[in-house]
Amino acid sequence: MNAHFPFDNSYARLPDRFFTRQPPVPVERPGLIAVNRALADRLGLTLPEDPDEIAAIFAGNAVPEGAEPIAQVYAGHQFGGWVPQLGDGRAVLLGEVVAPDGARFDIQLKGAGRTPYSRMGDGRAWLGPVLREYILSEAMAALGIPTTRALAAVSTGEIVLREGRMPGAVFARVASSHIRVGTFQYFAARTDTEALGALTEHAIARHYPDADGPAGLLDRVIAAQAELVARWMGVGFIHGVMNTDNMAISGETIDYGPCAFLDTYHPGKVFSSIDHYGRYAYANQPQIAVWNLAQLATALLPLMPDRDAAIESFTEAVNGFADRFDAAWHRVLRAKLGLAEEREGDAALAFELLDIMAKGEADFTNTFRALSGADPEAAAAGLRNPGALTPWLAAWRARLAQEGWDEADRVAAMQAVNPALIPRNHRVEEAISAALGDDFGPFERLVNAFSRPFDPTGRDLDLAAPPAPGEQVTRTFCGT
Repeated sequence: MNAHFPFDNSYARLPDRFFTRQPPVPVERPGLIAVNRALADRLGLTLPEDPDEIAAIFAGNAVPEGAEPIAQVYAGHQFGGWVPQLGDGRAVLLGEVVAPDGARFDIQLKGAGRTPYSRMGDGRAWLGPVLREYILSEAMAALGIPTTRALAAVSTGEIVLREGRMPGAVFARVASSHIRVGTFQYFAARTDTEALGALTEHAIARHYPDADGPAGLLDRVIAAQAELVARWMGVGFIHGVMNTDNMAISGETIDYGPCAFLDTYHPGKVFSSIDHYGRYAYANQPQIAVWNLAQLATALLPLMPDRDAAIESFTEAVNGFADRFDAAWHRVLRAKLGLAEEREGDAALAFELLDIMAKGEADFTNTFRALSGADPEAAAAGLRNPGALTPWLAAWRARLAQEGWDEADRVAAMQAVNPALIPRNHRVEEAISAALGDDFGPFERLVNAFSRPFDPTGRDLDLAAPPAPGEQVTRTFCGT
């Protein structure tokens, strides 16, 4: 087989209690659905030309030379409830590759079979969540938001039981690492200071080599998460299940389960079918990030020589998230409104617009995109009460005049940050439904269209339309 993966598996060199050595469980009839050759080139991979050989690799039937497959262990708070052991219950980390530029990436197979952490699960994935994560993670990458990536999707030729009999699939995911807040919690809960120290050293070396010890690591993770959540909110993204085991210390978006993008804007919007009380609603995401980061800080305390002093300094660091998030969020909003310079009143102007949008039941993406055009007044047409936007538009125009923009430059700058296309929930569900009937055309179309969210081709402009009343998706699901 003509395949080469430049493996250098540093996580697998950590102590055995960090993982279980676990090969992927072969599937009956692997078939290639999609492979991301541009990403493969970025990683320095050499893949076969034969799609069946590619499918065998990413289904786990043909493990590449140099791989050291493992299932990672971690713990976590799920919806605020402590679970002392979670781990990769349906995923196997093939190993880490070092790209031509020296960057290091994990390659993981989701749906690769049972592991010791499966907790009575079958270790498999069905087609829907695999296609969903492929579409959404690649769209997020094109939107410029730190994220795990989709390397391949493979059908298994097997049936998995969920709500009914579903076709099985495996998703090949790429990440800067799969180290989570819950990974630190796992060892802290077991008072395994030796392992906690080794994990901290590994995480610093891998992600933040200029960080100074546990305190430096905490500071860098707080900064990364403040930026990430602000950028999520800037495109109307709702993660949906911000458990501590779903927060990567790298600052990448990870674990696309019941996530969704806003259509009609409302700060309290929830899509996840398991988020019964709105814990992870759109506007709650910054507060949840703080909560999760407090758990990371608590997990790192055993490494500090003076616990009382560390509690004080860590508390200050976690509380500092609010200012960091506000700065990032205000920067995102200013860019969306074409405001390059920071001036007093900019945040109030942005929040007034969001309030008008919420009351007017405006589409989040289309409102900002309309403001980005040559005729910003067209944004009012998307509101239930169009006249409510008139005074705001006048105030915004006055503020824009202070920027000294040439009109064409303003349009270009705003359209570079306000996407025309997002993976709307109903379109993703349509693609999954078609694939269940062996039609992958809609899936392929979405992947291609969302690779150009700021500058779509004319034939994809219909994807910008909000769902009609009968097309609305009000609930999303984890897929496990």
